[in-house]
Amino acid sequence: MAELVGYKVADGVAEIVMNRPPVNAINLELARGVIDAYVRARSDGKARAVILTSALPSVFSAGVDLKLASIFDGAALRAFIEVFYYEMHEALYRLGKPVIAAVNGHARAAGVTWAVSCDMIIAAEEAEMGYPEIDVGLLPAMHLVHLPRVAGRHRAAQLLFTGDIISAREMKDLGVVNDVVPRAQVLPRAQALARRLAAKSPAAMKLLRDAFVRANDLDYRRAMEAVVETMCSLKDTEDSREALRAFVEKRAPNYRF
Repeated sequence: MAELVGYKVADGVAEIVMNRPPVNAINLELARGVIDAYVRARSDGKARAVILTSALPSVFSAGVDLKLASIFDGAALRAFIEVFYYEMHEALYRLGKPVIAAVNGHARAAGVTWAVSCDMIIAAEEAEMGYPEIDVGLLPAMHLVHLPRVAGRHRAAQLLFTGDIISAREMKDLGVVNDVVPRAQVLPRAQALARRLAAKSPAAMKLLRDAFVRANDLDYRRAMEAVVETMCSLKDTEDSREALRAFVEKRAPNYRF
């Protein structure tokens, strides 16, 4: 059986590889595996830069496993978020090494969260990305905080309120993605960038990245916690339950007004 989250180091670069076919749907085990790999990279003296990517040929991550989410109530969702959001961000905040997302394929919802939590993003031109949570009775929690700061209030509102899926090229135009290349070049481009960063002074890079994340954290975590509480409250509503049931059953939702 393939390893759920792979970890290897070469040329000063740690590669963390998600492998939960068919779409890297995020459950507690996958979230924990990536977080543990971040913690490992922090203490790994051979790793001076980090890449997060996917072993799947055309998918980065489809987001939270919606079959799992459909049985969550607000309390269970909050417990999951304690790991996927808060522990992940703490691990990244303390990592002290630059992290690049190599988005080789489609990313949705919490799959985009994996990517934008990294310091830089290289994406495949074939990839599509978006925030479809509104269509399944959830909120794009982290992205309500992150996307307006990057793309601007009005463009963020359109994407988050409609749930539209857009190309990686459009995401670059919005400032979410650093570079867009053909799929076969995504990992090599990320590796080349990571090796450049790994060749720099480890002490200087750690101090630089620590200062960078502190300067840009500001009220970010507090805002995220407020949004998460709203998302968990929504999860206890009938609309949220119906939207997820409809998605799993492949039918249109029947909302009650």
